Amino acid sequence: MSVTAPQLQSPRERRASLQASRSERYARMVEIRLMEERVLALFGEGLIPGTTHTSQGQEAVCVGIAAATRPTDTVACTYRGHGMALSLGVTREAVLGEILGRQIGCMGGLGGSMHLSDPRVGLLPTFAIVGAGIPIGAGAALTAQVLGNDDVAVSVFGDGASNIGAFHEGLNLASIWKLPVVFVCENNQYGEYTRIDRTTPVADIAVRAASYGIPGEVVDGQDIDAVEETVGRVVARARRGDGPTLVEAKTYRYAGHSRSDKATYRPAGELDQWLERDPITLFGEKLVAEGALDRARLEEIKAQAASDLERTLEVVLASPPPTEQQMMAPPTATGR
Repeated sequence: MSVTAPQLQSPRERRASLQASRSERYARMVEIRLMEERVLALFGEGLIPGTTHTSQGQEAVCVGIAAATRPTDTVACTYRGHGMALSLGVTREAVLGEILGRQIGCMGGLGGSMHLSDPRVGLLPTFAIVGAGIPIGAGAALTAQVLGNDDVAVSVFGDGASNIGAFHEGLNLASIWKLPVVFVCENNQYGEYTRIDRTTPVADIAVRAASYGIPGEVVDGQDIDAVEETVGRVVARARRGDGPTLVEAKTYRYAGHSRSDKATYRPAGELDQWLERDPITLFGEKLVAEGALDRARLEEIKAQAASDLERTLEVVLASPPPTEQQMMAPPTATGR
Protein backbone atom coordinates (compact mmCIF):
# COMPACT_ATOMS: atom_id res chain seq x y z
CA MET A 1 0.00 0.00 0.00
CA SER A 2 1.39 3.38 -0.96
CA VAL A 3 1.81 6.15 1.60
CA THR A 4 0.74 9.70 0.81
CA ALA A 5 3.33 12.34 1.62
CA PRO A 6 2.12 15.07 4.01
CA GLN A 7 4.49 17.66 2.57
CA LEU A 8 2.69 19.71 -0.07
CA GLN A 9 4.91 22.78 -0.24
CA SER A 10 7.96 23.02 -2.47
CA PRO A 11 11.28 24.11 -0.91
CA ARG A 12 10.80 27.65 -2.25
CA GLU A 13 7.27 27.79 -0.84
CA ARG A 14 8.47 26.56 2.55
CA ARG A 15 11.11 29.28 2.57
CA ALA A 16 8.58 31.96 1.58
CA SER A 17 6.12 30.90 4.29
CA LEU A 18 8.85 31.09 6.93
CA GLN A 19 9.83 34.58 5.86
CA ALA A 20 6.25 35.81 5.70
CA SER A 21 5.10 34.73 9.15
CA ARG A 22 6.59 34.86 12.63
CA SER A 23 4.28 32.04 13.69
CA GLU A 24 5.69 29.94 10.85
CA ARG A 25 9.19 30.61 12.18
CA TYR A 26 8.05 29.26 15.52
CA ALA A 27 6.56 26.22 13.78
CA ARG A 28 9.82 25.62 11.88
CA MET A 29 11.82 25.75 15.11
CA VAL A 30 9.47 23.18 16.64
CA GLU A 31 9.75 21.03 13.51
CA ILE A 32 13.54 21.05 13.77
CA ARG A 33 13.52 20.17 17.47
CA LEU A 34 11.13 17.26 17.02
CA MET A 35 12.98 15.89 14.02
CA GLU A 36 16.34 16.05 15.76
CA GLU A 37 14.93 14.19 18.76
CA ARG A 38 13.39 11.61 16.42
CA VAL A 39 16.71 11.23 14.61
CA LEU A 40 18.45 10.30 17.86
CA ALA A 41 15.78 7.70 18.52
CA LEU A 42 16.05 6.32 14.99
CA PHE A 43 19.79 6.02 15.35
CA GLY A 44 19.28 4.02 18.52
CA GLU A 45 16.99 1.71 16.54
CA GLY A 46 19.77 1.07 14.02
CA LEU A 47 17.96 2.78 11.14
CA ILE A 48 20.57 5.47 10.43
CA PRO A 49 23.79 4.43 8.66
CA GLY A 50 27.02 6.11 9.70
CA THR A 51 26.95 8.83 12.31
CA THR A 52 24.73 11.86 12.92
CA HIS A 53 24.99 15.20 14.71
CA THR A 54 21.91 17.00 16.01
CA SER A 55 21.29 20.64 16.88
CA GLN A 56 18.67 20.83 19.64
CA GLY A 57 19.02 24.25 21.27
CA GLN A 58 20.43 25.98 18.19
CA GLU A 59 17.16 26.41 16.27
CA ALA A 60 17.06 30.21 16.53
CA VAL A 61 20.34 30.56 14.66
CA CYS A 62 19.42 28.58 11.56
CA VAL A 63 15.82 29.87 11.35
CA GLY A 64 17.03 33.44 11.87
CA ILE A 65 19.52 33.06 9.03
CA ALA A 66 16.85 31.63 6.73
CA ALA A 67 14.49 34.50 7.55
CA ALA A 68 17.18 37.08 6.76
CA THR A 69 18.35 35.71 3.40
CA ARG A 70 16.80 34.85 0.07
CA PRO A 71 16.80 31.59 -1.93
CA THR A 72 19.33 32.88 -4.45
CA ASP A 73 21.84 33.51 -1.66
CA THR A 74 24.06 30.53 -0.85
CA VAL A 75 24.60 28.92 2.55
CA ALA A 76 27.52 26.68 3.45
CA CYS A 77 27.21 24.92 6.78
CA THR A 78 28.54 22.06 8.85
CA TYR A 79 27.75 18.38 9.36
CA ARG A 80 25.34 19.58 12.08
CA GLY A 81 23.13 20.81 9.26
CA HIS A 82 19.69 19.20 9.59
CA GLY A 83 18.22 22.36 11.12
CA MET A 84 19.78 24.63 8.53
CA ALA A 85 18.39 22.52 5.69
CA LEU A 86 14.88 22.51 7.15
CA SER A 87 15.08 26.24 7.86
CA LEU A 88 16.01 27.09 4.29
CA GLY A 89 13.04 25.10 3.01
CA VAL A 90 14.33 21.62 2.22
CA THR A 91 11.37 19.34 2.83
CA ARG A 92 11.07 16.98 5.77
CA GLU A 93 11.01 14.02 3.39
CA ALA A 94 14.20 15.13 1.67
CA VAL A 95 16.08 15.73 4.93
CA LEU A 96 14.90 12.69 6.86
CA GLY A 97 15.15 10.56 3.74
CA GLU A 98 18.80 11.50 3.32
CA ILE A 99 19.57 10.85 6.98
CA LEU A 100 17.98 7.40 6.69
CA GLY A 101 19.72 6.64 3.38
CA ARG A 102 16.61 6.46 1.18
CA GLN A 103 16.07 7.45 -2.44
CA ILE A 104 13.60 10.15 -1.39
CA GLY A 105 16.48 11.99 0.29
CA CYS A 106 17.80 15.26 -1.08
CA MET A 107 20.96 13.48 -2.33
CA GLY A 108 19.17 10.28 -3.26
CA GLY A 109 20.22 8.69 0.02
CA LEU A 110 23.86 8.63 -1.07
CA GLY A 111 25.17 11.44 1.14
CA GLY A 112 23.72 10.63 4.52
CA SER A 113 23.31 12.82 7.59
CA MET A 114 26.40 14.95 7.01
CA HIS A 115 25.88 15.70 3.31
CA LEU A 116 22.65 17.60 2.63
CA SER A 117 22.09 19.96 -0.29
CA ASP A 118 19.40 21.68 -2.31
CA PRO A 119 20.48 24.44 -4.76
CA ARG A 120 16.85 25.56 -5.17
CA VAL A 121 17.06 27.22 -1.77
CA GLY A 122 20.78 27.99 -1.80
CA LEU A 123 21.99 25.14 0.41
CA LEU A 124 25.45 24.09 -0.69
CA PRO A 125 26.48 20.54 0.24
CA THR A 126 27.06 20.40 3.98
CA PHE A 127 30.60 19.56 5.06
CA ALA A 128 31.93 16.78 7.26
CA ILE A 129 35.36 18.43 7.45
CA VAL A 130 35.58 21.05 10.21
CA GLY A 131 35.79 24.55 8.74
CA ALA A 132 35.58 23.40 5.11
CA GLY A 133 32.62 25.66 4.43
CA ILE A 134 34.53 28.84 5.32
CA PRO A 135 36.71 29.15 2.17
CA ILE A 136 33.93 27.60 0.09
CA GLY A 137 31.57 30.31 1.32
CA ALA A 138 34.16 32.86 0.23
CA GLY A 139 34.29 31.13 -3.14
CA ALA A 140 30.52 31.29 -3.52
CA ALA A 141 30.71 35.01 -2.73
CA LEU A 142 33.42 35.42 -5.36
CA THR A 143 31.08 33.79 -7.88
CA ALA A 144 28.39 36.39 -7.13
CA GLN A 145 30.95 39.17 -7.37
CA VAL A 146 32.27 37.97 -10.73
CA LEU A 147 28.76 37.48 -12.13
CA GLY A 148 27.87 41.00 -11.01
CA ASN A 149 24.66 40.09 -9.18
CA ASP A 150 23.83 41.07 -5.61
CA ASP A 151 23.64 37.58 -4.13
CA VAL A 152 25.35 36.98 -0.78
CA ALA A 153 27.02 33.89 0.63
CA VAL A 154 26.62 32.85 4.27
CA SER A 155 29.20 30.52 5.79
CA VAL A 156 28.10 28.86 9.03
CA PHE A 157 30.64 27.07 11.22
CA GLY A 158 31.27 26.11 14.84
CA ASP A 159 33.52 27.69 17.44
CA GLY A 160 36.12 24.95 16.99
CA ALA A 161 36.54 25.90 13.33
CA SER A 162 37.68 29.39 14.33
CA ASN A 163 40.98 27.86 15.43
CA ILE A 164 41.98 26.24 12.16
CA GLY A 165 43.77 27.53 9.08
CA ALA A 166 40.68 27.67 6.86
CA PHE A 167 39.22 30.36 9.14
CA HIS A 168 42.23 32.62 8.61
CA GLU A 169 42.45 31.91 4.90
CA GLY A 170 38.73 32.42 4.27
CA LEU A 171 38.35 35.65 6.24
CA ASN A 172 41.62 37.09 4.99
CA LEU A 173 40.77 36.48 1.33
CA ALA A 174 37.20 37.75 1.77
CA SER A 175 38.47 40.95 3.34
CA ILE A 176 41.15 41.63 0.71
CA TRP A 177 38.70 41.08 -2.15
CA LYS A 178 35.75 42.66 -0.31
CA LEU A 179 33.58 39.64 -1.01
CA PRO A 180 29.82 39.60 -0.31
CA VAL A 181 29.95 36.97 2.43
CA VAL A 182 28.77 36.76 6.02
CA PHE A 183 30.66 34.40 8.31
CA VAL A 184 28.43 33.09 11.11
CA CYS A 185 30.10 31.28 13.99
CA GLU A 186 27.61 29.09 15.88
CA ASN A 187 29.40 29.19 19.21
CA ASN A 188 27.68 26.33 21.03
CA GLN A 189 30.40 26.37 23.69
CA TYR A 190 31.96 23.03 22.74
CA GLY A 191 34.28 21.83 20.00
CA GLU A 192 33.31 18.16 19.98
CA TYR A 193 33.92 17.22 23.65
CA THR A 194 36.06 20.18 24.73
CA ARG A 195 34.73 23.40 26.22
CA ILE A 196 35.71 26.55 24.35
CA ASP A 197 37.65 28.13 27.23
CA ARG A 198 40.12 25.22 27.05
CA THR A 199 40.89 25.80 23.36
CA THR A 200 40.33 29.48 22.64
CA PRO A 201 42.07 32.38 24.43
CA VAL A 202 39.41 35.04 23.71
CA ALA A 203 35.95 35.28 25.25
CA ASP A 204 34.36 36.52 22.03
CA ILE A 205 35.37 34.95 18.72
CA ALA A 206 33.93 38.03 16.99
CA VAL A 207 36.91 40.12 18.15
CA ARG A 208 39.05 38.21 15.67
CA ALA A 209 37.34 40.14 12.87
CA ALA A 210 39.55 43.12 13.66
CA SER A 211 42.57 41.13 12.47
CA TYR A 212 41.07 41.15 8.99
CA GLY A 213 39.82 44.72 8.98
CA ILE A 214 36.16 43.69 8.93
CA PRO A 215 33.27 44.21 11.38
CA GLY A 216 32.62 41.63 14.08
CA GLU A 217 29.37 41.30 16.03
CA VAL A 218 28.14 39.12 18.88
CA VAL A 219 24.46 38.15 18.93
CA ASP A 220 22.32 36.16 21.36
CA GLY A 221 21.87 32.88 19.51
CA GLN A 222 18.85 31.93 21.63
CA ASP A 223 16.87 34.96 20.37
CA ILE A 224 15.61 34.42 16.82
CA ASP A 225 14.65 38.07 16.39
CA ALA A 226 18.15 39.20 17.37
CA VAL A 227 19.71 36.70 14.95
CA GLU A 228 17.42 37.72 12.10
CA GLU A 229 18.02 41.44 12.69
CA THR A 230 21.80 41.09 12.91
CA VAL A 231 22.19 38.73 9.97
CA GLY A 232 19.74 40.76 7.89
CA ARG A 233 21.69 43.95 8.54
CA VAL A 234 25.10 42.52 7.66
CA VAL A 235 23.69 40.66 4.64
CA ALA A 236 22.37 44.00 3.39
CA ARG A 237 25.84 45.46 3.95
CA ALA A 238 27.41 42.70 1.87
CA ARG A 239 24.75 43.11 -0.82
CA ARG A 240 25.68 46.80 -1.12
CA GLY A 241 29.26 45.82 -1.86
CA ASP A 242 30.68 46.79 1.53
CA GLY A 243 32.34 43.42 2.13
CA PRO A 244 32.25 40.65 4.73
CA THR A 245 31.25 40.55 8.39
CA LEU A 246 31.95 38.02 11.15
CA VAL A 247 28.92 37.28 13.35
CA GLU A 248 29.23 35.17 16.49
CA ALA A 249 25.95 33.65 17.67
CA LYS A 250 26.28 32.43 21.24
CA THR A 251 24.17 29.32 21.59
CA TYR A 252 24.23 25.83 23.09
CA ARG A 253 23.64 22.28 21.91
CA TYR A 254 21.40 20.36 24.26
CA ALA A 255 22.49 16.96 22.97
CA GLY A 256 26.01 15.57 22.84
CA HIS A 257 28.43 16.04 19.97
CA SER A 258 27.15 13.05 18.00
CA ARG A 259 24.91 9.98 18.17
CA SER A 260 25.55 8.20 21.49
CA ASP A 261 27.50 10.99 23.23
CA LYS A 262 25.82 11.65 26.59
CA ALA A 263 27.91 14.80 27.17
CA THR A 264 29.00 13.72 30.64
CA TYR A 265 31.90 16.17 30.37
CA ARG A 266 29.59 19.14 30.95
CA PRO A 267 29.74 20.81 34.39
CA ALA A 268 26.79 20.12 36.68
CA GLY A 269 23.99 22.62 36.17
CA GLU A 270 25.29 24.03 32.88
CA LEU A 271 22.66 22.35 30.71
CA ASP A 272 19.90 23.45 33.09
CA GLN A 273 21.01 27.08 32.79
CA TRP A 274 20.78 26.93 29.01
CA LEU A 275 17.47 25.09 29.10
CA GLU A 276 16.07 28.10 30.93
CA ARG A 277 16.81 30.05 27.76
CA ASP A 278 15.40 27.51 25.32
CA PRO A 279 15.01 29.43 22.03
CA ILE A 280 11.64 27.85 21.27
CA THR A 281 10.23 28.70 24.69
CA LEU A 282 11.59 32.25 24.52
CA PHE A 283 10.08 32.89 21.10
CA GLY A 284 6.79 31.31 22.04
CA GLU A 285 6.51 33.53 25.11
CA LYS A 286 7.29 36.57 22.99
CA LEU A 287 4.59 35.68 20.46
CA VAL A 288 2.06 35.27 23.27
CA ALA A 289 3.09 38.60 24.82
CA GLU A 290 2.69 40.29 21.44
CA GLY A 291 -0.77 38.80 21.00
CA ALA A 292 0.30 37.03 17.81
CA LEU A 293 -0.53 33.58 19.24
CA ASP A 294 -2.12 32.23 22.39
CA ARG A 295 -0.86 29.29 24.43
CA ALA A 296 -3.46 26.95 22.98
CA ARG A 297 -2.20 27.72 19.48
CA LEU A 298 1.40 27.02 20.55
CA GLU A 299 0.32 23.57 21.66
CA GLU A 300 -1.60 23.02 18.43
CA ILE A 301 1.53 23.86 16.43
CA LYS A 302 3.54 21.32 18.42
CA ALA A 303 0.89 18.65 17.98
CA GLN A 304 0.68 19.29 14.24
CA ALA A 305 4.44 19.16 13.88
CA ALA A 306 4.57 15.83 15.72
CA SER A 307 1.80 14.39 13.53
CA ASP A 308 3.45 15.63 10.32
CA LEU A 309 6.76 14.13 11.38
CA GLU A 310 5.29 10.68 11.97
CA ARG A 311 3.54 10.76 8.60
CA THR A 312 6.79 11.89 7.00
CA LEU A 313 8.62 8.98 8.58
CA GLU A 314 6.08 6.57 7.06
CA VAL A 315 6.76 8.05 3.62
CA VAL A 316 10.52 7.88 4.08
CA LEU A 317 10.53 4.29 5.31
CA ALA A 318 8.45 3.32 2.26
CA SER A 319 11.19 4.71 0.00
CA PRO A 320 13.87 2.20 -1.06
CA PRO A 321 17.58 2.65 -0.44
CA PRO A 322 19.72 3.79 -3.40
CA THR A 323 21.18 1.32 -5.85
CA GLU A 324 24.78 1.06 -6.93
CA GLN A 325 23.76 2.29 -10.38
CA GLN A 326 22.36 5.51 -8.91
CA MET A 327 25.75 6.38 -7.47
CA MET A 328 27.09 6.78 -11.01
CA ALA A 329 24.00 8.47 -12.44
CA PRO A 330 24.26 12.08 -13.71
CA PRO A 331 23.03 14.80 -11.31
CA THR A 332 19.47 16.10 -11.50
CA ALA A 333 18.10 19.63 -11.04
CA THR A 334 17.91 19.08 -7.27
CA GLY A 335 21.63 18.33 -7.05
CA ARG A 336 21.53 14.53 -7.12
